Amino acid sequence: MADLLDLESDNPFRSRSFRSGARALEGLEGDLSKLVEAGELTSVKGVGESIAGIIVDLVTTGETARLEELHAAVPAGVRAMLDVPGLGPKKIRVIWKDMGLDDLDALTEACSEGRLGSFKGFGPRTEEKILQGIDYIRSVSGMFLRAECEQVVAELLEYMKGCAAVRRVEIAGSYRRAKEVMKDLDLVVSTADPAAVVDHICAWDEEAEIIARGESKTSLRCPGGLGVDFRMVEEFQLPFALCHFTGSKEHNTALRALAKKQGLKLNEYGIFRGDELIECASEEDIHRVLGLDFIHPELRENFGEVEQAADSSLPELVGEKDIRGLVHLHTEYSDGEASIEQMVDAARDQGLSYMGVTDHSQSAFYAGGLKPADVKRQHEEIDRLNASLKDFRIFKGIESDILADGSLDYEDSVLERFDFVIASLHSSFNQPLEEMTERVLRAISNPYTTMLGHVTTRLLLRRDGVALDMERVLSAAAEEGVVVEINANPRRLDLDWRHGPRARELGVLTSVNPDAHTIAGVADIRFGVGIARKAGFEAERVVNTLDAASFGKFISKRRG
Repeated sequence: MADLLDLESDNPFRSRSFRSGARALEGLEGDLSKLVEAGELTSVKGVGESIAGIIVDLVTTGETARLEELHAAVPAGVRAMLDVPGLGPKKIRVIWKDMGLDDLDALTEACSEGRLGSFKGFGPRTEEKILQGIDYIRSVSGMFLRAECEQVVAELLEYMKGCAAVRRVEIAGSYRRAKEVMKDLDLVVSTADPAAVVDHICAWDEEAEIIARGESKTSLRCPGGLGVDFRMVEEFQLPFALCHFTGSKEHNTALRALAKKQGLKLNEYGIFRGDELIECASEEDIHRVLGLDFIHPELRENFGEVEQAADSSLPELVGEKDIRGLVHLHTEYSDGEASIEQMVDAARDQGLSYMGVTDHSQSAFYAGGLKPADVKRQHEEIDRLNASLKDFRIFKGIESDILADGSLDYEDSVLERFDFVIASLHSSFNQPLEEMTERVLRAISNPYTTMLGHVTTRLLLRRDGVALDMERVLSAAAEEGVVVEINANPRRLDLDWRHGPRARELGVLTSVNPDAHTIAGVADIRFGVGIARKAGFEAERVVNTLDAASFGKFISKRRG
């Protein structure tokens, strides 16, 4: 609603309360509906009376008159421009109001013909970026974040267990492989009564659209567009169906080729020698028949995992239980929603024994970056808390902007006060590949850099990452002993898992970091662990699997 207000009017003050309310809801802990029921919304900082009324309408009815008014005032095609990377409300307002362009097709045509250049701030480079952004959002249309699918998966698994005809139900597909984004969900159901199961599926949600209804496959489209395919099989077929529908297609092709070399046939119905079915009670049994060690679902992308399974060289993948501390956390000192003490409580609730506070550095003025005086005040608070804590330690960190020339965002006299430094890109994303690579390499070579944060800066389904020579970046990180973060924020999941095999060859270390700005964000660590597993990282190569004392020694060693 704040964005729509900015599109409708060039008065920024009209949207301010809506943005404050949105940020308050993003950081809200607990059940929103209970606050609404108790009439206590205005107790939330950033939520005034008028915004509270709108929230009540949305929670109780799913609608609010003010939003309907804004939708009526701003064409759907203009609203779609908000999804284009690099286009904010201010520029979109000019495109709509001054240029008369009211949908993506018209904007694409105008950019292609160079018609935006006559307007201030819209040169050829801007037109090129807009076209790239439109191409990107069209390429990811119909895709969903793993985090967006998580609740649907939990609900469906629980719902399916309520059907007496269901013997087993398992999630498969991209979700089981821990992919960062996906188009749909796949569930495999074993049953002796598929008709009853299909009836149960089709009664799940009256708002879900039934796309196909059959006793071997039934497909739904959830409200919001996420597709779900259900595959019904007999009990003895479940391991084979689960293996097949987990995929990926490339992995399945490699398995079938291996089976063929051994005189076998493998498909979703079984593994056969001639016409004889070889019984398998589990996926482990299927792998064993093929002469393979068990390949964890996260690795099934045909990135060499079949060959590794054949010669018993698969990595022992890190698990959530291996994580001992959280190392990338923001607090109310910069743009976080919680105090240091509240973040300590959240980390301890997760069974962890240390954390690293890493608020934004001074150049990140938009995020309340810390001036040297703020750093001093924060460190004094951390010292007080550490003196009072038992079996828990807070490390003094900072997320330092990598400036346009590759330098870090403080003088050495300030940098040396921190226990560790995460160096991250937050600006000047349009530098060409060579310049951007040199910028990052300079940051890696800085003796105060402990970790490289969200290395490509990508935001999934919103923008691509920056242009980087990842071979040079990973090689430099390995040589310098700089940790390359796996940022667990569901919108980032960066380092990309596709760089995992090469990172593993080079000996790169990682840290699975939540980049949490709220207490709830601490739990995002699970998404990062999934990506670390896909990348092939073992626990010993994930530095926040170390205990507090060992982690402290590790970050001290980087300083020499």
